[in-house]
Amino acid sequence: MQLSVRPAAVAGLFYPGNPVELEQMVDQLLDSSPEPGELPRCPKAFVVPHAGLVYSGSTAALAYRQIERWQSEAEWDQVVILGPNHRKPLRGMAGVEEEAWNTPMGTCKTALALEQRLQTHFDLPTRPDVHQLEHCIEVQLPFLKRVLPDAELLPILVGQATVEEVANLIQEVWQQPHVLLIISSDLSHYHPWSEAQTLDAATTGMICSRIPELESQQACGFHALNGLLYAARAQGLSVDCLGQTTSGDTAGSKESVVGYGAYVCY
Repeated sequence: MQLSVRPAAVAGLFYPGNPVELEQMVDQLLDSSPEPGELPRCPKAFVVPHAGLVYSGSTAALAYRQIERWQSEAEWDQVVILGPNHRKPLRGMAGVEEEAWNTPMGTCKTALALEQRLQTHFDLPTRPDVHQLEHCIEVQLPFLKRVLPDAELLPILVGQATVEEVANLIQEVWQQPHVLLIISSDLSHYHPWSEAQTLDAATTGMICSRIPELESQQACGFHALNGLLYAARAQGLSVDCLGQTTSGDTAGSKESVVGYGAYVCY
């Protein structure tokens, strides 16, 4: 029986649509990323950016190198990704109904059994219309196909939801064995480079201090990110910055930049 599959929406736009070119690009980003630093214990979650790979891929690779480093110990076989809705309005959170998501590097099976388990505790309707053109989760899949090729994926978009709602879902995810959590978010948008440096440094300070009071101008995925920070504080976990940059440092003008950060929660 043929799987129901969500087709790739931004292949050829946010990343190469040709599988060979995409594999080479992801390999180069991972290979050129610094050796992962030491952590005192196994990570519980990562925050990664979601722009086009030429812009934010080097920052995202900092997190995916850590995932690669810890996989043999953590044995992650499912990945829950929370990201913001850019295309359609959304109240609360939205799951998926497709059995797989397609990428030029192959399909990712979706963790529908895990989703159903979460739906017994949370208001998590399936909204294929909200996911259909959204890029914030899709751009993570080429990295995941490289570092966790057999893992199942649970994409969840987070719209207007309270910090407690998101944190409660995250803490339930953390109760499941061998499940990795990823938050997809960029930082500030469309400020001059020097101004973005100042703004993003302040945001990174809040993230690493686990202050769940970020606003939309600081991070487009602020609803999901605040939920992570709230949950991390409740669980006594730490958050470190793996690296921070902007589109002006990679492939764009410094006149108007988007900020990117990679963070690990452990």
